[in-house]
Amino acid sequence: MLVHMYQHNKRRKDSTQKGVIKIAETASRKDRIPVERIQTGVRMERRLLKVLKALAEYHDVTLGDLLEGIVLHVFDGKLPFGEDSLHRIADLKKIYGLHLDAGASHRLVENRKSAMARGKS
Repeated sequence: MLVHMYQHNKRRKDSTQKGVIKIAETASRKDRIPVERIQTGVRMERRLLKVLKALAEYHDVTLGDLLEGIVLHVFDGKLPFGEDSLHRIADLKKIYGLHLDAGASHRLVENRKSAMARGKS
């Protein structure tokens, strides 16, 4: 996983663990960019969220930091993940039963059962 401006929010990982990606702290205090973060109530597919949370935990960053990093990389036309992270994502998708890929991105609809649970008909 490529981590740039948000890596200061992570806790240190034991770099001797097999498969753990070493994340170097490259942003000095003077390089940090102050931002205003807001709480959001974004809804997303349940298994996708589980994979994202597990990936954030694996990389020892917050879910918000992971999402910011993904979006900033994609906005610049760059891949947000390296080969090791892509393998980890594939493993997590199997664990959580996530069979969706990019081709599903504009075809997802909320199932009737969950919509009714939220009070919609």
